[in-house]
Amino acid sequence: MSLELTEKAIACLTHDEKNIKGFFGEYRWLSNFYKCIVAFDSKFYPSSENGYQAAKTLDHELREHFQEITPFQSKKESHKLNIRENWDEIRYDIMSSLVFDKFYRNPELREKLLATGDKYLEETNYWDDTYWGVCNGVGENNLGKILMKVRDYWREK
Repeated sequence: MSLELTEKAIACLTHDEKNIKGFFGEYRWLSNFYKCIVAFDSKFYPSSENGYQAAKTLDHELREHFQEITPFQSKKESHKLNIRENWDEIRYDIMSSLVFDKFYRNPELREKLLATGDKYLEETNYWDDTYWGVCNGVGENNLGKILMKVRDYWREK
């Protein structure tokens, strides 16, 4: 998949004075697929997506594979994993940890996050992810909520 804006991406995004809905184009850096170093469980990954997908397994040798592939490949490869039993209970906390680390470890991204002010951040998407984002107006937007909490944390520092 290209990083260029597709027609599907353009159709679902809203970037205005109150909202950043859709982590595409100038806001691609909010996406978990944005390449930047993050740490999880004493290992470094090339994106928060890679770290998140690696965390689905307890096999540390398998996790190493996720350190060497693209974010898109990590998403695809994760479908082959034996997912740890408690995944549904811990996935939000793991994502929170990875997103926090992304903005802790990458100060230039932290400054960009702070520059979003009080805008509502929504992981608007067209691939039916209604847990982490919103598709066709439906979804929990958990990634957006985490991003706004991380922004609030850094604003108070």
